Amino acid sequence: MIEDDFIGRGWSFPFDVTANGTIATVGGPRKLEQAMTLVLSTYPGERPFRPRFGSKLRDFTFESATTTVFARIESEVRDSLAMWEPRASVREVNVYPAEDQENLLFIDIAYVVKGENDERNLVHPFYTIPDEGDY
Repeated sequence: MIEDDFIGRGWSFPFDVTANGTIATVGGPRKLEQAMTLVLSTYPGERPFRPRFGSKLRDFTFESATTTVFARIESEVRDSLAMWEPRASVREVNVYPAEDQENLLFIDIAYVVKGENDERNLVHPFYTIPDEGDY
């Protein structure tokens, strides 16, 4: 089976145009990664005709970087992708802080395209707003 047959082909995300002025399209594994990124960066209620679509990752923007919060983020990512991205089987989700930037977390998602035996990873950056202390 050709990957585009199962995964599909569509407009690139974010929207782009080619050098000759046509709408840029993408297919295969790159399309799946873009779709997963779209799920994780859309908050439920942002899409009027699909009000439940997305994930509640933004709820963690002001949370402290603790193992409990990491576990809650992992759970939200798993649940959101299971609900909204049926073409991928999420194997593992790991959340860890960037070494050189205190307000950046990396969400490492190990997944397999359903029907294939090709393990892939997507690293989704997630920015938090650091606590600036009491005033």
